[in-house]
Amino acid sequence: MLRVLLLGVLGSAALGLPALPQPQPQGSQCIEQDCFALFRGPATFLAASQVCERLRGHLMTVRSSVAADVISLLLSGGGGGESPRLWIGLKLPPGCSDPGHLGPLRGFQWVTGDNQTSYSRWARLREAPAPLCGPLCVAVSEAGVPASGEPSWEEQQCATEADGFLCEFHFPAYCKPLAVRSGAPATASISVNYSTPFGARGADFQALPLGSSAEVAPFGMELACELRPGETDGRWGRARPGAWDCGVENGGCEHVCNRSAGESRCFCPADTAPEADGRSCTAAEECEKRCQHLCHRNPDVPRGYSCMCDVGYQLAADQHGCEDVDDCMQVPSPCPQLCVNTQGSFECRCHPGYELVNGECVESEDLCLGNNCEYQCQPLKKTDSPPYRCICAEGFAPVPHAQHQCQMFCNQTECPADCDPNYPDTCRCPDGYILDEGSVCTDIDECANGNCINALSCKNLPGTYECICGPGMVKTGDCDPIPVIVGGAGGGGDEGGSGEPPASPTPGVTSSPRPAGSVHSGVLIGISIASLCLVVALLALLCHLRKKQGAMQAELEYKCGVPSKEVVLQHVRTEQMPQKL
Repeated sequence: MLRVLLLGVLGSAALGLPALPQPQPQGSQCIEQDCFALFRGPATFLAASQVCERLRGHLMTVRSSVAADVISLLLSGGGGGESPRLWIGLKLPPGCSDPGHLGPLRGFQWVTGDNQTSYSRWARLREAPAPLCGPLCVAVSEAGVPASGEPSWEEQQCATEADGFLCEFHFPAYCKPLAVRSGAPATASISVNYSTPFGARGADFQALPLGSSAEVAPFGMELACELRPGETDGRWGRARPGAWDCGVENGGCEHVCNRSAGESRCFCPADTAPEADGRSCTAAEECEKRCQHLCHRNPDVPRGYSCMCDVGYQLAADQHGCEDVDDCMQVPSPCPQLCVNTQGSFECRCHPGYELVNGECVESEDLCLGNNCEYQCQPLKKTDSPPYRCICAEGFAPVPHAQHQCQMFCNQTECPADCDPNYPDTCRCPDGYILDEGSVCTDIDECANGNCINALSCKNLPGTYECICGPGMVKTGDCDPIPVIVGGAGGGGDEGGSGEPPASPTPGVTSSPRPAGSVHSGVLIGISIASLCLVVALLALLCHLRKKQGAMQAELEYKCGVPSKEVVLQHVRTEQMPQKL
């Protein structure tokens, strides 16, 4: 039936005929700005979705247990019979997917285009989920509901007809139901009937969205839920100025409503005056308070005014605030090359190598224009890229991987520290230096701190150090033994023994004993030290023999220049002469 009604509405609109009355919801609930409505009658998923969209909403999204409770309330509102199946705004796109790896929605998406949810209530939980292939749509039903009593979700073919559907609507503001003051004249006979923009009617609402109307009997008046400029909460009003009966919503008065001689009137405080609607009050400075920038008073309307904005801004939708105008979006652009929008204005900039002169970008003679050097820029040639280089102050050097930045540098054992002129006690030293007394940076002796392990010696340098390694060692920061490459079975050497290539040992695996031909690095070091000692001993012996021979010759007397040494030498010569004869 609903499908036929929808086709009739669309056909009438296409032919220019008057549209049929919109479908009436069988129940509705509003929670502040969000409203939900139940529509009964056979409809496919597509037809249901089109009805909700025509009413400026969409099929309901059930993202929390609160929304599930709303469905339970709507279903409990009547209808009787078996539990209906109702479309909600959840659909599986075409294609196949594994529901076990796609989160609580099993790959389904809301009609709003997302899959965000903190709630799901599938009717059948699959132990070994089989792939689902779309398109599929979801309907809710109270049949087979779990113990929680919440409606369950079932996958359905989208072309099948469900028993109805649920729509969801969102509004920028809402009004509370009209307040009827007890004790007012004819209060007992006052009745209010509400109508919402999505077709719901009745007298029992917790909230009424913007655009709702209220028919108040027996006064025969109709009020509307409106949003005044500069306000966030809706209020009841009407086009006709002045107060209505003070017993209903205080007559619409912002302050005091007084009924005298059978007529209700609104009164404002002494420092304010009524506005054009005869119910609101405006202070003398209210205009300036409400307008963000400028206020223009309208002399033709009592207490009337309009807001205006400064140059570079435009009036916001609430007619009170001011929004920045993006001048750079203008066509043509207000700048010759680059445009940067700012609050209330804009800036024109040029590409590298150009400068702004009288609103035009001209090629610059300054090669350092637009540089990002931290200290100073030194121009080079126009053909260079970039046509400049960055230099640093004394005591600083460029950072190796960021030449435009500078870092402290010192190639001496001492250099002045970099101290903050505003805080003299705050000083910095380059890496490898330590702050000494005063403001002097002293080189750190890394060799005295136990660096260069296994090295023959350690050489301290300004800001760093150097390890001097011995034979059989390799420099890797410190000194480490050279890894020994084990040769083949035929022994080492260039000739290769048996002619087979040397075997490459597998890292981290020891599966056989060390070959007989391999030599431990410690043995090599021992042999090297022994050979060195042997050479030193031979040199010492040779030196001793030469000294003994020289003692018998007169040309070596300069080595015995001390008088006591000459006497001893003469005595030795006298004792040796008879033996030679």
